[in-house]
Amino acid sequence: MLPESLSTKRLRHERLCHENVDLFELYHICSTEDGIDEITRYMPWSPHETVNETKTFVDESERKWNDRESLKYIIRPNDDEDGSGEFAGLTGLKLNWSRRTGTQWIWLRKSFWGRGYNSESALALIDLTLDRFDLDLFAVTHAAENEKSKSAIERYIEEAGGQRDGVLRNWVPHDDHVSDEIRYTVTQEQWQSGQT
Repeated sequence: MLPESLSTKRLRHERLCHENVDLFELYHICSTEDGIDEITRYMPWSPHETVNETKTFVDESERKWNDRESLKYIIRPNDDEDGSGEFAGLTGLKLNWSRRTGTQWIWLRKSFWGRGYNSESALALIDLTLDRFDLDLFAVTHAAENEKSKSAIERYIEEAGGQRDGVLRNWVPHDDHVSDEIRYTVTQEQWQSGQT
């Protein structure tokens, strides 16, 4: 039921699993790559300290996929894009079937910022959530102080016909604090009305 891959105009999304990723490359990207501290600043995870931590992350991703709790995709630019085939980042959905909601997240390597990949990827996941999975709601949040994510999310939420719902206080725990999050949603009705 969960699609192993998704394609958009400029991107390929491949299931995050041991078959599709070089564990040592992912470890390097998630631990010491230039800009990792800036990437993880607003994320609920810290740079990886060991290859085993990266392996555990992929193992857990596979388990949650198999249990239909969430899906994670590697984002790779298509052949005609700068950095074609490279690991550009990760995205995915937390699937809450009882609430009929898919909640999206994304992070991109710094060298892929500013290309509009966030929006392009998110629109594919909105379609997956509301069309293919026929859930009622697509949701996404960002740390209240994360202005870059705010700009990107507002653009694609507007394009999808969605809205800003409000502030979720003390929502995401980090190592040394708990961040407030801003939540946005797109309903099935909003999405369908924009597709006609």
